[in-house]
Amino acid sequence: MRSPLMRIPFTGPLPQPRIIPRNASTPSGAIAALTSFITSHNGDAPCNENRGCTANTAGTLILSGAGISVASGLADYRGTQGTYTLNRTYRPIYYNEFLSSHEARKRYWARSFLGWTTLDRARPNAAHWAVGRLGEMEIVGKVVTQNVDSFHPIAHPSLPTIELHGYLRSLTCLSCHTPLPRADFQTALSTLNPAWAAFLEEVLTSGALDTENPTERQIRGIKTNPDGDVDLPGAPYSTFRYPACPQCLVAPPTGIDGKPTHVHVDLDGAWLDSSTAGVLKPSVVMFGESISEAVKKAAEQAVDSASRLLVVGSSLATYSAFRLARRAKERGMPIGVLNLGGVRGEDGFFDGGRGVRIDMDADKVLLGVVERLERLGLRSTRGK
Repeated sequence: MRSPLMRIPFTGPLPQPRIIPRNASTPSGAIAALTSFITSHNGDAPCNENRGCTANTAGTLILSGAGISVASGLADYRGTQGTYTLNRTYRPIYYNEFLSSHEARKRYWARSFLGWTTLDRARPNAAHWAVGRLGEMEIVGKVVTQNVDSFHPIAHPSLPTIELHGYLRSLTCLSCHTPLPRADFQTALSTLNPAWAAFLEEVLTSGALDTENPTERQIRGIKTNPDGDVDLPGAPYSTFRYPACPQCLVAPPTGIDGKPTHVHVDLDGAWLDSSTAGVLKPSVVMFGESISEAVKKAAEQAVDSASRLLVVGSSLATYSAFRLARRAKERGMPIGVLNLGGVRGEDGFFDGGRGVRIDMDADKVLLGVVERLERLGLRSTRGK
């Protein structure tokens, strides 16, 4: 039996980027270098102005991280304005805490309640749409994303996306495993917490969550973190209430020990700590939680069936993502990295200068690549 794969963050120092090739230090050079990287195939010359361009049987696998969604107004972990960069004391909730502590869940759901509106309003940016176009051009065949914002499947539903760490668009009951849309859950949270709902409305009206500048948000007393988390220092998180699973409330399931479970709620329907079932969890892989075997296997197969790997907006600090890049390296695949800042283990990815390394914003570079390919005559194959 294979060991479980957990979502564990890497806290060591990251290497300084070494730009490959050297001319990829300018926007035009980066776009040209990445175009060549994703269009070369089995020794054939890449797309250029002299030979034009043809599709390469969707050989590129994209592995994306939080950096690709920064242009959508979302926080990342380790970018120049990332949470770990600006807030050294930040610590996300771990799976065992969520499972074992009613108070930890109150704190988690209060912060998530405040942050959900921003995430729900955010939309895919130019990088996500560019990835979709590269799929239509039969250059990119699949995407593996660490992100839980659902932007990839929204931007390119016909290009397969493996959501390595799950998604925030729904919840799953830990007892009966019934899913619940996050929008419905947000409504229930508002009903159970009218004072918090009024505060959220004030915050939204003031525009405190509209700015993408983390410094401005902190001046207004708000700290925003990845995955829809908003921290209000000194807030009374212990007063927050969350609902029980509707299915368990109607028909409590049998526990794993074979004994009946029970779900207790207060007069308003909030889950009570005397319950033995009915806890809803976001459908994400929390830190310290194991990725399902099916998702783990699908991600490995995606690597094995690709001819090259392009890492976009990720420092690969989470082992579940780093191991995929390492797998690609062990299989002798060319690796490209488009990420602002250092990437875990990147010194070992580019033996002999092979591959491409770009230290720029993903949205500008990927859009530039698509535009360059279109100028070279490569168009969408959709409908053919």
